Amino acid sequence: MDLSNVDLLSLQSPYMQKDPTTIALCKALNPQLQQLAAETKLCLIYPRIGELDEPILDELAWQFHVDWYDATADITVKRQLIKTAIIVHMYRGTPYAVEQVIQMYFGDGYVEEWFDYGGQPGMFKVVTSNPTVTAELANQFIKVLNSAKRKSAHLEEILIALDGEFDMYLAGVVHTGDYIQLGQVV
Repeated sequence: MDLSNVDLLSLQSPYMQKDPTTIALCKALNPQLQQLAAETKLCLIYPRIGELDEPILDELAWQFHVDWYDATADITVKRQLIKTAIIVHMYRGTPYAVEQVIQMYFGDGYVEEWFDYGGQPGMFKVVTSNPTVTAELANQFIKVLNSAKRKSAHLEEILIALDGEFDMYLAGVVHTGDYIQLGQVV
């Protein structure tokens, strides 16, 4: 039922729909109910994160204890941080939480643990294929990452892996032979 378009008279029984007092009361209450429905939507904060202003997002970050929240980040990143705050809190200290932070800041990427690439124990790399990663964004990411990763794990580097297709032509020549030196015998 859509409360913003509700007609109180249509909810009454057929007998009550003919009563002049009920008709007058319903006509008087309809605008009040529609206003109440519009104001009720404002109470639903979490589903409306995509519509909220930055000051409200900052307050929500404080309320949800988003320790990795960056007040200087872009508004879309702020919204993603708040939307995923509960999930990151649940999995905090795991590679999954780190990957969620990677998705928020870089759009794509993954964690490569030390045993996957032969590094030192406790180290990991972040690999992304987003070419728009800047030093400023990477610094914001590192601040956020320190709140999401486990304390015994240390970031070794952020790798930007770029793929491209291009035509490459190879050629090779192999020449084999013997050197024969001829000379006149006298």
